[in-house]
Amino acid sequence: MSLVNASANISPLAKQTTVALLGTGTVGSAFLSRLALLQKNQQAKNLRLVQVSNTRHSIRDFLGLDAAIVSEDLLSHAPSALDQVTRSLGHAGIIIDATASDEVAAWHARWLASGFKVVTANKAATGGNLATYQIINHQIRNYGDAATVGAGLPLLRSLRELRSGGDTIHGIAGILSGSLAWLFNNYDGMQPFSAFVRQARTLGYTEPDPRIDLSGQDVKRKLLILARSAGYALEADAIEVESLVPPELANANLQQVDSLLESLDAPLRARLLAAHRVGCRLRFIARLNQAGQARIGLEELAPSDPLANGSGCDNRVAIWSDRYPTNALVIQGPGAGAEVTAAALLDDTIRLA
Repeated sequence: MSLVNASANISPLAKQTTVALLGTGTVGSAFLSRLALLQKNQQAKNLRLVQVSNTRHSIRDFLGLDAAIVSEDLLSHAPSALDQVTRSLGHAGIIIDATASDEVAAWHARWLASGFKVVTANKAATGGNLATYQIINHQIRNYGDAATVGAGLPLLRSLRELRSGGDTIHGIAGILSGSLAWLFNNYDGMQPFSAFVRQARTLGYTEPDPRIDLSGQDVKRKLLILARSAGYALEADAIEVESLVPPELANANLQQVDSLLESLDAPLRARLLAAHRVGCRLRFIARLNQAGQARIGLEELAPSDPLANGSGCDNRVAIWSDRYPTNALVIQGPGAGAEVTAAALLDDTIRLA
């Protein structure tokens, strides 16, 4: 009887998992909207949002913040240093990194070592230095990283479950950039490639500086994360990357970028025509083979290739393993967008809570 009474006297706050959100850009804002809906429907009773921060402002309340209005309240508060994040969390809270900041990513391993859990869309921690990845991987049960590759598609989970079931991963190939997927799904040579880049930027598919997408560096981090999760201990410089950005565009300042996008047109039209002459389609592919060799760049794919199809911004990834030696396991779905990324963050948060 005393045990029942003791349980009944536990404060409702003590039964909740505290959550701090870092980053209120498109993904962070979408996360708050999804959490607000859960709070409204009484579906997030085990989560208590206690802090929201960006580079300019920070607000915290240990009793809980209303996700629906916190963005407005945030504007009246001063910023907070990263070493202050855990002060509002109590024991074993969850820190959600919805930024793209290398500085924030550098804290992931320290937060995990201190007993906190981390959920992230930020690829810089596990897609950067190998030693950092290995430290985080030791705490992978407390780390939610589904949003780092494929915006929550079951890619990392599938690789880990295959390996835990005794499979060896023999190879991975995929379209890992939603923006580049859209560009090459739509580019047919009837309009210059630069026109499609401008359209993709207007639609929000590329970064404001499209060179970030076209350089392949974002895809490189994603392939590193996939390769490492598949059991290949690759350093970042082990991946060969074919950038689509010509030197004159690469060396331009941000204000000159739009006027120099036409430098993309002639080389990409030549590549497209070469692919069409042999009945192939042009796709930007990240590829890892069984020898641990990794490459990212344009490839000519036959129409029957599992990666040649797809539509829109879909990511499409093929995995070869002991149980899928010839016919690859193919995972496809939306690989970009604030809503699907925020959903992946929330799913991981609920799982870890």
